[in-house]
Amino acid sequence: MLAERLKLTAKEILEKEFKSGVRGYKQDDVDKFLDLIIKDYETMHQLVDELQQENMRLKKQVDEQSRRQPVPPAGTTNFDILKRLSNLERHVFGSKLDD
Repeated sequence: MLAERLKLTAKEILEKEFKSGVRGYKQDDVDKFLDLIIKDYETMHQLVDELQQENMRLKKQVDEQSRRQPVPPAGTTNFDILKRLSNLERHVFGSKLDD
């Protein structure tokens, strides 16, 4: 997925050869900088892989939880539940609630 979007791999960066000109950059400086880029690139790939795995795990967990939890009937709200409980208490306890 990520590899399809990126233009370079760490190996391609490592193997890149630059032509030297009369007044070009110092090759050691370029090599050191490219080494830093390669390390960052590999770290980014590792982090992206970890995040993709965590994302899949969390999606699976959400799917499992949504299957376990019953969906309340349409139109049932906390107000409806409290109203039903109040009616039930009134029916069971009768006038004792008013005292």
